[in-house]
Amino acid sequence: MKFSQSLTGSGIAVLSLFFNLSVALDPNCAPGGNFDLSKWTLQLPTGSPGKPDSIPGSKLQGCSGYHSDVFLTDKSTGAMVMKVSGSPSSTGCVTTPNSKHCRTELRESSPRSFDPTSPVNRLAADVKVTKHGGEICIGQIHIDDSISTKPVAELYYNAKGDLNMGVQQCRTCTQKRTYIDNVPSGQRLTYEIRYEGGKLSVSINGKGFKALSQYDLNNPKSYFKAGNYNQGEGATEIQFFKLTTTHG
Repeated sequence: MKFSQSLTGSGIAVLSLFFNLSVALDPNCAPGGNFDLSKWTLQLPTGSPGKPDSIPGSKLQGCSGYHSDVFLTDKSTGAMVMKVSGSPSSTGCVTTPNSKHCRTELRESSPRSFDPTSPVNRLAADVKVTKHGGEICIGQIHIDDSISTKPVAELYYNAKGDLNMGVQQCRTCTQKRTYIDNVPSGQRLTYEIRYEGGKLSVSINGKGFKALSQYDLNNPKSYFKAGNYNQGEGATEIQFFKLTTTHG
């Protein structure tokens, strides 16, 4: 139902969350029974102020692995479901120290970070947003924590179906957004984010990759994140049918 593969001939290692699409997802298993979550850490909207709960990959694995009312398996499709009830002001959910928004989101933990100038660094997903209480960040690249608290880029999806990529203009300053595509709300979509060979790009639904300026970032060490990073006040919910990272 899931596998990890090393392609030594090409130097590309599929590191995590890679499953055989010919095998159906099991709706009776926790997410870790359908996805290899061993190389990720789950960040939750619960905990104490500034210290949200996190679940290591070792506890996410397997059919009986960690699950909750905000991180679970859809009983009809087997998809991995991530929910956020709203904002800190509307629900009392917990944020990380450097954010005003709550999340149920996976953070790449193996590798802890990657070099953007290496040949292959890719995050790909097949997702469906099933509840829109506002804008959601559904995938992102974050600068290594030892360098900055800022992201490199965040892929936003709003209730109108617009997909915009916000790219940090420097390691300490604000983002600039670029419109990428539109996929009507409620429809499944695929995305692939690449940060490789010193270049940043994104593709939606298998279309051509759109290159994005890095401004003054200068290729900092980074890591991928994917999930439900709620940017608004209302409840949001997202389902993942596929999620892969590739490094090489």
